Amino acid sequence: MMSRNIYDSLLEAQKTAIKQNADSLDFIQGLCSEFEKYNQISSVYYEKYNVKRGLRNGDGTGVLAGVTQIGNVRGYVLEDGEKTSIPGQLIYRGIDVQDLIQGFTSEDRFGFEETAYLLMFGTLPNMEQLEQFQNILAYFRNLPPSFTEDMILKAPSSDVMNKLARSVLALYSYDPDPDNNSLPVEILQALKLIARFPVIVAHAFAAKRHYFDRESLYLHRPKPELSIAENFLHSVRHDNQFTREEARLLDLCLVLHMEHGGGNNSAFACRVLSSSGTDIYASIAAAVGALKGPKHGGANMRVMEMFSHIQQDVKDWKDDEEIKAYLTKILRKEAGDGSGLIYGMGHAIYTVSDPRAVILKQFARQMAEEKGFLEQFQLFESVERLSPGVFHQVTGQDKEICANVDMYSGLVYKMMGIPPELYTPLFAIARIVGWCAHRIEEVYSPHGRIIRPAYKALAKHQVFVPMAER
Repeated sequence: MMSRNIYDSLLEAQKTAIKQNADSLDFIQGLCSEFEKYNQISSVYYEKYNVKRGLRNGDGTGVLAGVTQIGNVRGYVLEDGEKTSIPGQLIYRGIDVQDLIQGFTSEDRFGFEETAYLLMFGTLPNMEQLEQFQNILAYFRNLPPSFTEDMILKAPSSDVMNKLARSVLALYSYDPDPDNNSLPVEILQALKLIARFPVIVAHAFAAKRHYFDRESLYLHRPKPELSIAENFLHSVRHDNQFTREEARLLDLCLVLHMEHGGGNNSAFACRVLSSSGTDIYASIAAAVGALKGPKHGGANMRVMEMFSHIQQDVKDWKDDEEIKAYLTKILRKEAGDGSGLIYGMGHAIYTVSDPRAVILKQFARQMAEEKGFLEQFQLFESVERLSPGVFHQVTGQDKEICANVDMYSGLVYKMMGIPPELYTPLFAIARIVGWCAHRIEEVYSPHGRIIRPAYKALAKHQVFVPMAER
């Protein structure tokens, strides 16, 4: 039994800690007030100095910051300075992603590895090249000795993306020549990261589930004969069981998420860091951090959270007027998470349609019919159909908006039994290919200059005031 003196000491220490924490909060609140007093920037300045907010022009087109041979995203065409909307296109190394998917699915093959080869090296592999590429990825899947124990299990995180970013940085310490940016070394490092991302995510998820959700710990080794998609399902399920249909659909999702042009937030973050001459691990960790944000890769989780509110608060899922009324509340920040955003709707480039959403929607409908999710799927369709009209009515803007890939990717994962905390990490497992391709392209770019845009300084000149006179 604890002695009275020890108990009193612990109680006193707890009281002291509470008081110190309260004092800290009061001090921080004062700092916040100080910050708000001296750090207000009026939106007037953005117009006055013609600032390209979000690196976008006034008509919504992106500021041209570079050139790339890797991927292209098309949602409009410019003719005589006029922007005309077109059905969205996603192009990988000159090949329309719809043609690419049609190609490998018609031959009953998984497409991740083949598409990764295309994006990394610029051409489709023949059968021998594909088999060699698959074999080298299978070989590199194994993490360094004791990496899972030392870097993941001993420092688990409640957020898998956070753990993924830290693990990428940690891999620097396991690389015998991490700062060597010669082409052979860069390609070797890239292939290791592509192969290891699914394993890191699976182990980080297992640690999260064990230490934060109080569940049993299951760690499964990847199997060399399985594809990336098959291995992931094998790794995150206790019983290792999955169907070929599930693996094929996950493979399709990964292909659709693999690349989205050099201007997407995470790829650009990777290119910005790469332009400084830093190592691949720092550049990729930055990209992971960018993708984690709810305005980027984290949006698929926000979509599912939003629909949980809609399903709870909308009584009749087939009543358009009730759905429109609730979407109006979301836009007015009276419902949902208070952001005023209808997650899953709208995109910086796509206007008429997002080709990824179009493709996923087809497969989502089929799976919904098979797994008993048809009513939920139809609710998603209704939100997609009604959101543009509600958006125009509430905001008064004539901006064209369409469903983006996040609208249906979360639903597909849910129907497959994949937990929400893995939605964004799955995005990262796919996008690591695009990041590595952009990283190498940036490092070997002929311009060789660090990316450094300008910011207009607004602070007025001040004289230094001696301490006694403040």
